[in-house]
Amino acid sequence: MDPKSISPELSVSSQLMPDDLKTLADQGFRSIICNRPDGEAADQPSFEEIEVAARALGLEARYLPIEQGKVQDHDAVEFGAMLSALPKPALAYCRTGTRCATLWSLSVANKLPVSEILQTAKAAGYDMGGVVRRIANGGKTPVDMADASFDIVIVGGGAAGISVAASLLSRRPTAEIAIIDPADIHYYQPGWTMVGGGIFDAKSTAKTMGSLIPKGVHWIKSAVAAFEPQDNAVILDGCRVVKYKRLVVCPGIKLDWHRIDGLVDTLGKNGVTSNYRYDLAPYTWQLVQGLKKGRAIFTQPPMPIKCAGAPQKAMYLSADHWFRTGVLKDIEIGFHNAGGVLFGVKDYVPSLMEYIDKYQAQLNFFNTLVAIDGPAKKAWFDVAKPDTPVERIEVDFDMIHVVPPQTAPDFIRVSPLADAAGWVDVDQATLRHKEFDNIWSLGDVMNAPNAKTAAAARKQAPVVAENLVADIRGKAPVAQYDGYGSCPLTVERGKIVLAEFGYGGTLLPSFPKWLIDGTKPTRSAWLLKEQILPPIYWLAMLRGKEWMAKPEKVSVS
Repeated sequence: MDPKSISPELSVSSQLMPDDLKTLADQGFRSIICNRPDGEAADQPSFEEIEVAARALGLEARYLPIEQGKVQDHDAVEFGAMLSALPKPALAYCRTGTRCATLWSLSVANKLPVSEILQTAKAAGYDMGGVVRRIANGGKTPVDMADASFDIVIVGGGAAGISVAASLLSRRPTAEIAIIDPADIHYYQPGWTMVGGGIFDAKSTAKTMGSLIPKGVHWIKSAVAAFEPQDNAVILDGCRVVKYKRLVVCPGIKLDWHRIDGLVDTLGKNGVTSNYRYDLAPYTWQLVQGLKKGRAIFTQPPMPIKCAGAPQKAMYLSADHWFRTGVLKDIEIGFHNAGGVLFGVKDYVPSLMEYIDKYQAQLNFFNTLVAIDGPAKKAWFDVAKPDTPVERIEVDFDMIHVVPPQTAPDFIRVSPLADAAGWVDVDQATLRHKEFDNIWSLGDVMNAPNAKTAAAARKQAPVVAENLVADIRGKAPVAQYDGYGSCPLTVERGKIVLAEFGYGGTLLPSFPKWLIDGTKPTRSAWLLKEQILPPIYWLAMLRGKEWMAKPEKVSVS
């Protein structure tokens, strides 16, 4: 007997014995639900024995026997009603607890998101993948199985999703391709740093999704609830089922604003901003222009995050404005980084450190933002230096630029596609899933050890397209991804350190050194970022024109 907590009201367990009831009562349980029919095993006590022991201890007991593997819709309804009426907390048991967890999952299907139900059950040790369609259907067995079906289904309509759709269509014009994404607007997120620095207008970074979906590609405007890779199926909210022959997974990354206590309540006011949100980037520039003296804080959460250079880009552009307007001497700048280095590829650090010194910014490593009080202008960081106890410190601010913690989306983390950390588990060269050979992934959601940037997706899309089409033709993978990522570090208005690197921090410059020396701040790299990359994004990358993104062929040893 080992109770697993499902909610504050319910725990589930394997078979109980009458002697276990005293322990449960001492632990605070007030009622018992038996979901195992009498007589399943010779050594199994009857419900009557359990009930007698429970009543002697003041516990209520109920009997809702379910045959193994035969949880019916009405059983879940009855379980929910029973749990609601009983004193809490309650404990439900069967042979292993699986029937109890299934009953709970179906009984709350109309009350909680599918991903939350799956995650809760998974945390307790129970896989609800077998009933995910019923959960998505409000706890009821679906009756309409007239599913849509496509040759290729792409989950996610961001930079990675639309790019790979266009690249696939250019190679396989007759393929039936669908993109699943609920969003109305597509954003050029690399431009938000420039919005926060007063260089771009926010509206220039947004276009309607419908205007960007490649012609001939079906757009399913819905959210994904779950995956059934063993059945080649994607389950949508509302329990619609989309079948595929091949699947590409690229829904992006989840910005977990709620992980920082008090942050959501103060974003966009009280001097609290973030360039990681379209509606907040203009507020960053407003704060920068308005700050004449005081303390400005810039944060970076634990890795992985998308565009690991963006937290310090915000700092450099802000500091450059204060430098140019003559108020920098009256502003104290602090960069609080959860990591232990300024930038992960050491070749670029010397140039960045020159700007840290120029702006007199104080570097605070191993600092993770955990809470914020906007009206009081206070932030709290956990400082976790190696071999040192964690210390919580309080920092006052006049302006703070926050980068939220980031994870894979909930429906990915609880899916069969995810690794132990919650990211889609792929081969880092071919970007094919390690277990399901008709699934590929790219962009921020997969677990290859590369920088999560739009530039990375630009190189990944042709690799996935080449390898997927090769698979259609019955061939082995023909293209490989070298881990390329690019981070244009905007160290001042008019100059950029163009960091380009691959797996292991290997430098992968796109231009000759005489044109752009990526390890130094250059005007030419700024022109690339400001004037060239946006049209490349909108007019080339999202249209399957693979300029400077030709996939590398698989090497043959």
